[in-house]
Amino acid sequence: MKIGFIGLGNVGGKLASSLLRNNFDLTVRDLDERLTKPLKDLGAKVAKSAKELAEQTDLIITSLPSPEVSAEVMEASDGIINGLSENKIWLEMSTTDENEVKRLGEKVIAKKSIPMDGPVSGGCHRAATGNIAIFVGGERKAFEKILPALTVMGRKVLHTGELGSASVLKVITNYLASVHLVALGEAWTIAKKLSAPLEISPQIVEIFKDGQKKYGSRAWSSMIVKRMEDLNKINFRANGFPDELIDNEPEEKGYEI
Repeated sequence: MKIGFIGLGNVGGKLASSLLRNNFDLTVRDLDERLTKPLKDLGAKVAKSAKELAEQTDLIITSLPSPEVSAEVMEASDGIINGLSENKIWLEMSTTDENEVKRLGEKVIAKKSIPMDGPVSGGCHRAATGNIAIFVGGERKAFEKILPALTVMGRKVLHTGELGSASVLKVITNYLASVHLVALGEAWTIAKKLSAPLEISPQIVEIFKDGQKKYGSRAWSSMIVKRMEDLNKINFRANGFPDELIDNEPEEKGYEI
């Protein structure tokens, strides 16, 4: 399989390097020649345009800084879409919008090619070592076809379902990371200074007070998620969610850590 990679920035350059390090036939493209030169020196080919890269490769990967840039690279007269043909695969590894990747995906399908989204999670340092996590949305058959490339760019690779589902999951993980980083800052602050003014903690207390009113003082703390279920008339707890949490790990002798 011939692979094309467009966007050799903080993450993209490291993902492309993993492909090259593992002996994939690689063609690259970036507006900054300082980013293409190191890969060229290691054996990668350099395309003159995104269209040329798409014409010469089977799997076209984009890793770009914004949905706007991705759209330009895809839809320009010398862009990827005009270089696509039957059975080629476009893998959008940028962090993008579900609706936008689906919009571009329709144009890819019109060329009888296959669109997929494959954002990553874990940070640049793990991209450098091939240990980053990759979420992939799109056709299962296409996923299996490109899996050998995915498993050298990342360690844990999850097929999330249809096109766009990976982008949704990526936004959720970004949200969780952001919220927990702020919470971690507050926790460290409390560890250093008990009387420090806090931002999140007072709001969390009010949320749990509301949960206590709704579900009773003896409800498990995990029931707090039901507030959002009730508010939005949805159900995101799986069938069989237990009334009482039970530890299913075997008992072991304790040890100092």
